[in-house]
Amino acid sequence: MATYIVRRLLQGIIVLLAVSLVCFWLFRYTGDPVRMLAGKYATQEEQEQVRKAYGLDRPMAIQYISFLGGALKGDFGRSYISQIDALDTILERFPATFELAMVAICFSFSMGVGLGVVVAIRPNGWLSRAIMAGSLFGISIPTFLIGILLVMLFSVYLNILPPFGRGDTVQVGFWRTGLLTASGWRHILLPAVTLSGYQLAVLLRLTRAGMRETLGEEYIKTAWAKGLSPAKVILKHALRNVLIPVVTIAGLSFGELIAFSIVTETIFQWPGMGNLLLSSIFETDQPVIVTYIMLAAFIILFINIVVDLLYALLNPRIRYDLSL
Repeated sequence: MATYIVRRLLQGIIVLLAVSLVCFWLFRYTGDPVRMLAGKYATQEEQEQVRKAYGLDRPMAIQYISFLGGALKGDFGRSYISQIDALDTILERFPATFELAMVAICFSFSMGVGLGVVVAIRPNGWLSRAIMAGSLFGISIPTFLIGILLVMLFSVYLNILPPFGRGDTVQVGFWRTGLLTASGWRHILLPAVTLSGYQLAVLLRLTRAGMRETLGEEYIKTAWAKGLSPAKVILKHALRNVLIPVVTIAGLSFGELIAFSIVTETIFQWPGMGNLLLSSIFETDQPVIVTYIMLAAFIILFINIVVDLLYALLNPRIRYDLSL
């Protein structure tokens, strides 16, 4: 197990280095940041002063090494627009995005697995057919359209949920949360349901397919023959074996929800990282964009390692050795 963890960490470091290299070279050739920093009407002399002040007059290789050295210390540079540390700017928005993704993945996982089990047990019932039709709807409809429809229904016509914003928040140490206030929960419901729509449908169909296959296995028939209760056969023997691929997809989905919830955050004006990334792209704020991509890559890699380690808890027969 320890060898496996070390190897995965080394692989993660290599991936992060590759991501940093791609980001650094890509944004160096998408436009000259000096014009933005110096101003539209800056003279050539003023541009050269800015270039020298930010180290942009040095060779690219030296700039990249300097960038890596700063990244190891958590220094990704300052925002070109606000002149605030880029990492601090993103981390300030991180709690909002993390809470939105957490509520969305909890909702999609619980509902997806629960409904998937129901559909697998009674595949020909009218309720199962309605659920499968709804899952097809969730996969087919774009996220932005789901969000707009939910706003029209619950905010415009029924007027029971707010259409945008995060609501009241509470400072708990370094973390600002909206999950400890009633206003925060009312504001997070619509964006969380919107964000979870596709993942819920995928997890439902994956659970259904796995349960249908597992319920036909010999050991399940033996469990029924022994007179075990339906709950024990379904939840302990069948569902536990089905959960390995489901947890894999849920873990990957959680990382994606944190890193790429841009559309949902834009629709509901959610003050998270996705909304910040979109505005940074419009303003060509390269330090913030690069920091966001590096942080997203780190989060996804970390979640993948955690998901792999959960396999051993779900199925003790899985062992990690040097061959992995």
